[in-house]
Amino acid sequence: MAASLSAMPGFATARLSLRPLGPGDAAAFHALTDDPAILDMVHFLSQPFTLADAAQLLAGEGDGRDCFWGVFDGPALVGTVGTHLRGDQEIELGYWFAPAARGQGFAAEAATGMIETLRAAWPGRRLVAECRPENRPSWRLLEKLGFRSDGSDGARPGRKRFTF
Repeated sequence: MAASLSAMPGFATARLSLRPLGPGDAAAFHALTDDPAILDMVHFLSQPFTLADAAQLLAGEGDGRDCFWGVFDGPALVGTVGTHLRGDQEIELGYWFAPAARGQGFAAEAATGMIETLRAAWPGRRLVAECRPENRPSWRLLEKLGFRSDGSDGARPGRKRFTF
């Protein structure tokens, strides 16, 4: 088992590379995330979302329990996959992608690679996600990845819980 999410090594899929984002990535992470469509869907993002907010989010609590992974198409940061240890039994997965990167299968490819990586590194943990019912593209993606909603409410307002 990996010591922390942020200590896990990066990896590649057929088209993408993923690696934990660090302080040096704050500007690119800010540019990716400071999009009204993203800010409106992700409850923990402040509006306006500043460069300082991006740096703070990437730093987390410093305990390795939260990690935002950069999803790169060549040198371009096109998305992020968030991974979060929840208690002793679960890892939560979330994601967002730049508008120009949507509709190309990047989210499915990155999330599939992340699921495989997490299951290998943390075999005893259940993977979970949360999604707003009105976010149909994300809901469909979670189902395509193998997550299922049991209809229960997520920990965040307006979201339903999914398990893998």
